[in-house]
Amino acid sequence: MATLFIADLHLSTEEPAITAGFLRLLAGEARAADALYILGDLFEAWIGDDDPNPLHANIASAIKALVDSGVPCYFIHGNRDFLVGKRFARQSGMILLPEEQVLTLYGKRILIMHGDTLCTDDIGYLRFRAKVHQPWLQTLFLALPLFIRQRIAAKMRAGSKASNQTKSEAIMDVNPQAVIDVMTRHHVHHLIHGHTHRPAIHELDIEHHPARRYVLGAWHHEGSMIKVSHTDIELLFFPY
Repeated sequence: MATLFIADLHLSTEEPAITAGFLRLLAGEARAADALYILGDLFEAWIGDDDPNPLHANIASAIKALVDSGVPCYFIHGNRDFLVGKRFARQSGMILLPEEQVLTLYGKRILIMHGDTLCTDDIGYLRFRAKVHQPWLQTLFLALPLFIRQRIAAKMRAGSKASNQTKSEAIMDVNPQAVIDVMTRHHVHHLIHGHTHRPAIHELDIEHHPARRYVLGAWHHEGSMIKVSHTDIELLFFPY
């Protein structure tokens, strides 16, 4: 048996192949897993649990079928879908986790997170993140009519895309010291995250002990997941 981790699918109606690939995973390999963890950015955008987009209902139903089959599903918010709330969690059967969570799996202590908070060199993004994560602002946004939220979200996505085009690759990657700091704080030697879209396994030294950082890939052209078992932690890729 094994536990599966995925992130950065960025599901949207414009990318039906990615949705189909995710649905196949839920109906296939995930059914034999001990658990499935989704580490953020499952959706390209999320403007509220009341959005009637049929894609959301379809995904909720498929995840619920996995959960009902006996495989628990856990979710950490990403920078694209940080407004996923309790209503969608109930519909899908997912369990919402805090932004940093330590797991003990098969004798290994593993820290999981989306990964955007590790990009400490991107000061502009962290300032923006701090603003939009204020509860009062989220409450105000979610109280707006749906069509206004759609316009705001579209404008924000366009602004983010334009801003990222002017940033260096280094700024948008994790800060090495931030990685060491968070792993030291949680007393772990394994870290799994997404966000950067740079799948890899990095060898580290944490308090004079060997450690590893596992980075999930985005589902742009193929699927990506990390499989944790009794014997190994693997970064895997597969066609949709």
